[in-house]
Amino acid sequence: MKHHITYPNLPQRMLKARDSLMSHFRPILNHFGVTEQQWRILRALDEHGQMEPRELCDMCQISSPSMAGILSRMEEVELIERDGIPGDQRRVIVHLSRKGTRLLSKIGPLIDKQYSYLEQACGKQIFTDLFAVLDKFIDLKNRPVKQVDLP
Repeated sequence: MKHHITYPNLPQRMLKARDSLMSHFRPILNHFGVTEQQWRILRALDEHGQMEPRELCDMCQISSPSMAGILSRMEEVELIERDGIPGDQRRVIVHLSRKGTRLLSKIGPLIDKQYSYLEQACGKQIFTDLFAVLDKFIDLKNRPVKQVDLP
């Protein structure tokens, strides 16, 4: 007998919600020739100043092999700079270049404006509640959650 899962497919809904949300921002990124992954990196560096690639992988949800290629391309077009860490030749620190900072100053106001339009369409309370709920789901990785016993 086939089992029918009773819960809605939450990961799939989250992916659809992400895609719906990004459809409002992609035109801005496309206009400036920035990919979604590059934007996540630019935004993380803007918020944190400088980071190591492994930190960027975690923050931006990009795999390490993909991150290496993206950072190389971003460095080639002078959006970021990478500097070695004194005393440890294996590690590098990534930060925005002047060009990357200028690009953010052009894109940032448009992103903020688009967020304000989305907030107007949904309502401020929904935005506030959404951030709170998402933070709780993200925090699940730090909380003990019982796991099913596997057969």
